[in-house]
Amino acid sequence: MIPSASRSVAVSLAGPTRSAGWLYWPGEPPRNNLAWGVVVADEIASIGPHPQMLQLAELFDHVEDVVAWVKDRDGRYRWVNRAFLINYSLDHHGERANLDLRDVLGKTDYDLSPAFLADQFRLDDEFVLTGKRIVNRVEMVGQPAGATAWNVTNKIPLFDARGVVVGTAGITRKLDAPGQEVTPGFEFGPVLAYMRDHYRAPVTNRRLARLVHMSVRTFERKFRDRFHLTPQKYLKRLRIRMASRALVYTGQPLVEVAVGCGFSDQSHFTREFRRYFGRTPREYRDHYARDAAPVPNPAAVEQEPAGAGPL
Repeated sequence: MIPSASRSVAVSLAGPTRSAGWLYWPGEPPRNNLAWGVVVADEIASIGPHPQMLQLAELFDHVEDVVAWVKDRDGRYRWVNRAFLINYSLDHHGERANLDLRDVLGKTDYDLSPAFLADQFRLDDEFVLTGKRIVNRVEMVGQPAGATAWNVTNKIPLFDARGVVVGTAGITRKLDAPGQEVTPGFEFGPVLAYMRDHYRAPVTNRRLARLVHMSVRTFERKFRDRFHLTPQKYLKRLRIRMASRALVYTGQPLVEVAVGCGFSDQSHFTREFRRYFGRTPREYRDHYARDAAPVPNPAAVEQEPAGAGPL
């Protein structure tokens, strides 16, 4: 079961380094796991006065389809789980037997991702570094070999013993099929799944409230309490994030991107997009066009991932 992102995680300032038991597997570890622990220990020790200690972090190496990471305040990766590293390795080097953490640790998203994604990831980080959280955000995420998949993502701040934010942590997990419950047992899971599957069409709060058997007023209040956003703002940001990838990775006309991502018209799309990213859709496309060759595939809007940003 994935830990809830509704609470912040406190971390120790003076935690263990190389000798920390949580860095190693119980008993006699296989050689590759020992090497993994040494590299992680060295990287944590290098952080200096604010080591990012997640003493249960190793458990995330055993959770299927969950990518997890920890960053410092400057956005440098200080710990990633095996799924993160495997995805990175497949994306950049092809499959290989010896996964090297040093390819990732100490680097930022600007070293690992296209600039437009790195900018959005940094927007997330800056939001979370204020002490806020990103809770159960439904988004499209790139997979190895250029594929994309729907994911649900959570990001939280990490605090030292004095209550100072010293970094961020996040997890994302894949949703395999349309209609799949976003978070089993989660009150708003059906709502998030419906938004994921129907964001291109008009979606009313009344329809969403019926999915969770609430009155509209109760639904709106509880949703805002849970996500710190109204249902319609959550939906709007999902649409904007979907459009951001379509602008970079497809050659579709702006009006088709707008309508394909659920906006009523191009003017509405341009206004909301500029409010969120500080650029018009055309300026955004021109700025990031060098990062990816456009693919004139009308279906790509349905397949390409959205970026990041506090949702």
